[in-house]
Amino acid sequence: MKRRDLLKLSGASLSLLSVPHFAMSATQKTTPKVIWVMLRGALDPLHTLVPTFDKDLPKLRPTLYPSISKALLPLRDGYALHPSLTHLHSWFHNKELLPVVAVSSGYNARSHFDGQDFLESGTGHIDYDSGWLGRAVHAKQTEALALARATPISLRSTDSVSTWYPTQLKDATADTYNALMKLYEGDEQLHALLQNGLDLQNKAGSDRAKNQRGKFVDLARSCAKLMVSSKTMDCAMLELGGWDTHKGQANRLKRSLKELDAGLAELKQELGQQWQNTLVIVGTEFGRTAKENGTGGTDHGTASALFFAGGAVNGGRVLGDWPGLSQDNLFEQRDLRPTSNSFSWIATAMAEHWGMNHSQLSNIFPSATPVLSERLIKAQLTTS
Repeated sequence: MKRRDLLKLSGASLSLLSVPHFAMSATQKTTPKVIWVMLRGALDPLHTLVPTFDKDLPKLRPTLYPSISKALLPLRDGYALHPSLTHLHSWFHNKELLPVVAVSSGYNARSHFDGQDFLESGTGHIDYDSGWLGRAVHAKQTEALALARATPISLRSTDSVSTWYPTQLKDATADTYNALMKLYEGDEQLHALLQNGLDLQNKAGSDRAKNQRGKFVDLARSCAKLMVSSKTMDCAMLELGGWDTHKGQANRLKRSLKELDAGLAELKQELGQQWQNTLVIVGTEFGRTAKENGTGGTDHGTASALFFAGGAVNGGRVLGDWPGLSQDNLFEQRDLRPTSNSFSWIATAMAEHWGMNHSQLSNIFPSATPVLSERLIKAQLTTS
């Protein structure tokens, strides 16, 4: 067996999939941090960020709307959050949450895979080998972490990405690692990779990692631990699936939104003071049909919602233009109509938070037009 093969096998029990050059330090960094949370499966915006003022909503959703209407968490201007989003609700009133209604990436079909590719590439194309967050990381000359088994499309196009995911394999013993370290003494690269892997596991919390099964709250906790522990990593990506609610949506979204809310709360808790320098972006590939279907769910739609959260966010408002839910206002007479582009909002937030210039933004989001009328990030946190 070749040495690299041996390292590959032992690396599996480190919960480590790839670590290019992770530098650990106890010193906390104060530069702005970005965390991209991708909701895979197409989140229903009308069951999450609810327009209680729209008289057509109860007509379109005779069972879904009553299932949450009496427990909704009020925001402003007639909007409200699903009852499971208690932490996000408190963040809104603490000006740490900024929801945007009726957004779309511009993807005009209804395939989950293509829609996710489209959103992650940021270019207006599918089957693209480069992601918008990876291009941003390259421009910022920083490092990123993906809590995933493989590098997501969003983070492709830079070699400064590490991936980490809890393993279910039996962990190797300390003697095994000691033997490997000794074996690699003559190979600087392999020795550094193994050492970095052990450091990464320790920072993520090895005892917890062994018992994790990829639950979002655990991944969010590990993500925060790793970011706080590193002096070179300013970016991370988390993923959460389960949003394709064709049937039984009320109970399914109740659980999924509670899981999302708890995970984001854990992220804030573990980031500690770094939360004040953090921008969390939560998005999905597209929305759902405005009208509920015959199985208590909704089908693939078009516009959805986008959320910015974090201590860096200039929150406490609901942004975006509401298109209305009357039959004439629906997109193709079935979906929530998009009134603004997701990339334009994200580009604006990235420009303000990471000080991206026009040339950099043009490469990251070629088709986006920054939203100049709104400031999304607190002014004092903007850096170059």
